[in-house]
Amino acid sequence: MSASGRASALRGRTEPLGDAFDLLAAYDGGGAFFERGGLGVATSGSVVATAPPRAAAAMLRDVDGAIRGGGQTAAVGALSFADAGDTASVAIAARTVRRSATGETLLLEVGDPGGSVSGFDRSVGAEPHDPFTSAQLRERPPGDAYTAAVDELTRRIHAGSLRKVVLARTIEVDAGRPLDPRRLAHRLRAVNPDAYTFAASTATGVIVGASPELLVSRFGREVRSNPLAGSAARSGDPDEDRANADALLASAKDHEEHAIVVDAIASTLEPFCRELSWDPEPVLLGTPNVWHLSTRFQGLLREPAPPVLELVEALHPTPAVGGEPRDLALSAIGELEPFARGAYSGPVGWTDARGDGEWAIALRCAELRGDRAMLYAGAGIVSGSRPDAELDETDRKFRAFLDALRWG
Repeated sequence: MSASGRASALRGRTEPLGDAFDLLAAYDGGGAFFERGGLGVATSGSVVATAPPRAAAAMLRDVDGAIRGGGQTAAVGALSFADAGDTASVAIAARTVRRSATGETLLLEVGDPGGSVSGFDRSVGAEPHDPFTSAQLRERPPGDAYTAAVDELTRRIHAGSLRKVVLARTIEVDAGRPLDPRRLAHRLRAVNPDAYTFAASTATGVIVGASPELLVSRFGREVRSNPLAGSAARSGDPDEDRANADALLASAKDHEEHAIVVDAIASTLEPFCRELSWDPEPVLLGTPNVWHLSTRFQGLLREPAPPVLELVEALHPTPAVGGEPRDLALSAIGELEPFARGAYSGPVGWTDARGDGEWAIALRCAELRGDRAMLYAGAGIVSGSRPDAELDETDRKFRAFLDALRWG
């Protein structure tokens, strides 16, 4: 329904929930889930209203005003990598549970969602299935074609037309069984509770992942972003792991890749901000399988503060997922990637009627389509990139997610 059509006829209610409530219990396969460190949003039930991101603020104001939601009404979505500004995938659901930094956990119901709080399904336990066999996996492109594409990109970069391109691959998994987004999200959250764990419907399935990268958050006038670029493998051996981290901090190639992203974020956010600061040098961020170079931005927005989706539209796609210069990089991606990214590497998150919200980049993820899954992984290509090393980076990301998918 449109925000202006039936919003005035809606009714709603709010109910505080206990501090121990698990947000994942409020998510079903038709809703959405976005959480980090126990804070976030989960939805279920029918969709009450949808709007393109550019119209989300008006939709949320209308619905929140009709139900007297006090600004708490939230819309959640996964936006397309290629067309995040116009993708109509931001939705208000009949039932939303939010947990904020104040510790408050609130249920908000719109219309007649049916059921009751006691009806939330809190069971997510499952034993892992057997590892996938090679016959169940299909790579696009194969490894040799990917390294050839990386070689072509480095040639173009040396010629001076490009500075960076993020080039991705996919693996299609024929699981031979229905895949459960909720169980997969539970597993991903358990493995890396510091990531932004998410699940959201797309045009062709459900995208599920655990992203380490914050595109942008906005709470009142406070804005934050945490771009990542440049990576190295983790190791179970402490000495080797420390050596890998030190090598990443010393790598000129990875610092170049990271600086391109930081410069783009700074130049985009500065016009919106009265104050903006960021780490003077990249710092290490560790995930279970990969070290990243990380830069943390924080700022104070000018008044009137733009809603978070305006910031999302301005920032996306950053060079962390696209490249630099943007248009040339996107053209190269369209030419050299033999698949459409869909929601992979697009913004995923939530916004509310006050314009607040939090949006990560959909990385370390797969789109589930019944008994099949499309896994995605990419690497940033700059002048110092080596094709074999970039292929190995994508393979490491795939191996970690294939292990998690056994619980889905």
